[in-house]
Amino acid sequence: MTQINAYLTFNGNCREAMLFYQKCLGGKLTLQSVEESPMSDQWPKDVQKNILHASLINKQISLLSSDMGSEKLIMGNAISLALACSNEDEINHFFKNLSEQGNITHPLHRFFDGTIGALTDKYGINWLFKL
Repeated sequence: MTQINAYLTFNGNCREAMLFYQKCLGGKLTLQSVEESPMSDQWPKDVQKNILHASLINKQISLLSSDMGSEKLIMGNAISLALACSNEDEINHFFKNLSEQGNITHPLHRFFDGTIGALTDKYGINWLFKL
């Protein structure tokens, strides 16, 4: 099955962000630092603790990330992660958790096609919610 997965790049705080997302969304989190990889000797000492690859898997959710490649990282508003939820409890739970220390741009509300909402989390990632 062909699919597209979100892959987020962080600037040294990938571990912290992915632990937050695991707390918010649940699922199995796998973190691999540069020093734990077979390529560790190819990277400078100052990036050895950085996350080379992280994955958070929960049912239908697959969120991937890294600290690597962040030299020219510019946070922007061109991409949002769209979270299609299964029920009211789930959308309320995810929205509440991900909005912690973030900015709610559109509170959850009824729309002609269901419940929607939007926020920017504390790491600058934009999220769209739909039920």
